[in-house]
Amino acid sequence: MTGGKGDKALRSGYTTGACAAAAAKAAMLALLGQRTVERVDISLPHNGDRASFRIEKCTFTEIRASCSVIKDAGDDPDVTDKAEIWAVVSWTGRPGIEIAGGRGVGVVTKPGLEIPAGMPAINPVPRRMIARSVAEAAGNRLDTGGVRVIISVTKGEALARRTLNPRLGIIGGISILGTTGIVIPYSVEAYTACISQALDVAAACGCREVVLTTGRRSEKFAQVELAALAEECFIQAGDFIGYSLGECVSRGVARVFVWGMIGKISKLAAGHLYTNVSESSVDIGLLVEVAKSCGAPDGTVEALRGAVTANHFRRMLPPEYVKEFCDNLCLLAARQCRDGAGGRLEVECVMTGPNGAIMGRADARD
Repeated sequence: MTGGKGDKALRSGYTTGACAAAAAKAAMLALLGQRTVERVDISLPHNGDRASFRIEKCTFTEIRASCSVIKDAGDDPDVTDKAEIWAVVSWTGRPGIEIAGGRGVGVVTKPGLEIPAGMPAINPVPRRMIARSVAEAAGNRLDTGGVRVIISVTKGEALARRTLNPRLGIIGGISILGTTGIVIPYSVEAYTACISQALDVAAACGCREVVLTTGRRSEKFAQVELAALAEECFIQAGDFIGYSLGECVSRGVARVFVWGMIGKISKLAAGHLYTNVSESSVDIGLLVEVAKSCGAPDGTVEALRGAVTANHFRRMLPPEYVKEFCDNLCLLAARQCRDGAGGRLEVECVMTGPNGAIMGRADARD
């Protein structure tokens, strides 16, 4: 994958699940061999490729071994980058491999996730990776007795406060995640997976209406205005409004608020339901037509054609036309979103300024 300055190739990294599996394998080897383990390799779930991990710390006794791996997220801006993932392996005398969560690994408290409430937030694929890696290290030794694996994360509770875990009902730490073992920098798949997961929780909590926001500031403004809604109803959709609308339809959501600032709302009004700057631009011509429909005089309209951005356009617009212009733009955006969802959602678009004041809003039913 490329991006950044000079279109420099971005470096991939490894998920918390892959790191936990590597730490668990190292601890199993240390317990069996009564030796310090410095490096292990594991099999990745998506294609069976092998990945090598350096073991940061390793201690052992005759009954227990502990090993850690420092997560390398590559060039992805992951809050868990450089987190220390631990695995403690001990004999149980019972058949099988038991996997538990320790300090710094969150516990699920709400329905709608892949893991039932009351269980540690170690997702199914990472659980299989951990079990397979431990079994690979143990060989036939597991025929005579099983082991317990406890996964923990140094400062995991603090890290979790910088994630969506508290809103998803995962308390006390981070989640052990990853379906491929690989972190792809800035990946669309990772972002849309977060949207889907958040909507799963919203649906499971009975939310019949949700708020799709285009960024953190927009979400904060929406939460103030719509304070009566549960926190699960607020979904950070970012540029993926079209994707999020489809996911809402599939979960039986009845009503959606789309909340953003003028740049994103302008793109939605033009029918660009994926609003990333590399994929869409603001249509100044459309904004000019909206201004004309509000009665802006010819001289003003001609001047507005020289606007560079949507926000620049709004600042150039005489104050007496701003409210009607913003309402009409929101109406166009709401209709585009409703049509993009196949008419199966009630959609209201709300536009706020940088200080949180509502500049315009409209319901597609208008």
